Amino acid sequence: MASDAKVHTFEEVAKHNHKNDCWIIIHGKVYDVTPFLEEHPGGDEVLLLAAEKDATDDFEDVGHSEDARETMKKFFVGEVDVSTLPEKPNYRPTSTPIAPPPNQSPGFGIKILQFLLPLLILGLAFGLQYLGKKPTPATPVD
Repeated sequence: MASDAKVHTFEEVAKHNHKNDCWIIIHGKVYDVTPFLEEHPGGDEVLLLAAEKDATDDFEDVGHSEDARETMKKFFVGEVDVSTLPEKPNYRPTSTPIAPPPNQSPGFGIKILQFLLPLLILGLAFGLQYLGKKPTPATPVD
């Protein structure tokens, strides 16, 4: 990787987002993974989904081997201008639990079913047990 590597904008890299032309960004570096799509152990869809975004987190979450990192070097095409990268969304959990609206509480029918269904199953089990017993033959009376 030469120090005079070409610098690409995010918009330029994002245009390479299909099976015949796929570039991804990992750690600020741009890789043309088009020839590797069919060989990728995780399948080509994983790489195609990594196009059009900074795939660094996805790459690191998988825990790639040193061999994989070495293989990447042959697909290097330049670096990305980090000032052109879109901001990552900052997701924060809500502070209050999400509850259904008051007019959508479980109805009376659901509550009855929760009570009656176990009773019906229990009754069915006892009924099958009773019907499954063979009557003992009566002994003849002399």
